[in-house]
Amino acid sequence: MKFHLCLLMVLAFAACTTKPVENPQPAEKGLDANLTNYEYPFTVKYFNFRAQEQDLRMAYMDASRLENSDKIMVLLHGKNFSGEYFEDLAHRLMDNGYRVIMIDQIGFGKSTKPKNFQYTFQALATYTAALLDSIGVRKFQLLGHSMGGMVATRFALMFPERVSKLFLVDPIGLEDWKTMTPYRTIDQFYQAELSSSPQRVKDYQLESYYDGKWKPEYDKYIRIPLGWLEGSDYSLIAWNSALTYDMIFTQPVYYEFKNLKVPTVLWVGTHDKTALGKAWAPEKMKSKMGNYPIMGKTVSKMIPKCKLITLKDLGHVPFIEAPDVFWKSFEKQL
Repeated sequence: MKFHLCLLMVLAFAACTTKPVENPQPAEKGLDANLTNYEYPFTVKYFNFRAQEQDLRMAYMDASRLENSDKIMVLLHGKNFSGEYFEDLAHRLMDNGYRVIMIDQIGFGKSTKPKNFQYTFQALATYTAALLDSIGVRKFQLLGHSMGGMVATRFALMFPERVSKLFLVDPIGLEDWKTMTPYRTIDQFYQAELSSSPQRVKDYQLESYYDGKWKPEYDKYIRIPLGWLEGSDYSLIAWNSALTYDMIFTQPVYYEFKNLKVPTVLWVGTHDKTALGKAWAPEKMKSKMGNYPIMGKTVSKMIPKCKLITLKDLGHVPFIEAPDVFWKSFEKQL
């Protein structure tokens, strides 16, 4: 009897002191600005530094199968991507004895998204150089894709002694869009980003990157932008995107390709038609913008030591669209 009485008293006390759990707080939807809960394919490290009166950090992956590889490749991502989309290319390079460094620029991926920041390609190149200095990397081969091609070009112009070879894969900036289409303010870019949707994200990549042919394996490359759309930090993501759009539009590298001193290989897909501002360009200009086969021939003649490689029937992201085809071409240039 005493046992049962004690048990009843314990249960009654527990019922009075335990907090109700009928309505637990739901987990936050989507992804935060720094992709805290999003896993990259390789270990992520951070370079912390101070610039423009604020503390910043750049995320990067530094992967190798060898303990001390003397072959180093630095990969710079495009505007709508981060370092993680180089996974397949990185594995292929590592299989060939490379140490591969994939960097998220400020404003992208797992790196800081500042509220107030003056984006320039010179600044991004300088921060990239500082990060590489911090891990003892001085000389390397450099690959830039899309917007990363503009960053890589600026880096090679500023630090030619550090780049043994420059690879530009469907880079943007092969023409000066501000001479072809009206200027849009940062506020206009911001409002356009705020009005985005999952369908718009996919439709843009479908049309601009993959020549209207979507494959299930492309789904993984829109997880981040779709996650950001659902997350509580999206306004900050959109603001940084607007700032970087302005950087791309107003800071062309087109006129300085002639000053590149490093050996360069330029890849263009015959079906690539990426061009910032084409959507609001005058009708007579739309067909002229983003013509990569023509731009490739023009720019390859401007760069003193350049080899042009045309990828037939491929779009803006050949190492995702046709990884085996791209690798077969890329491997020959290493």
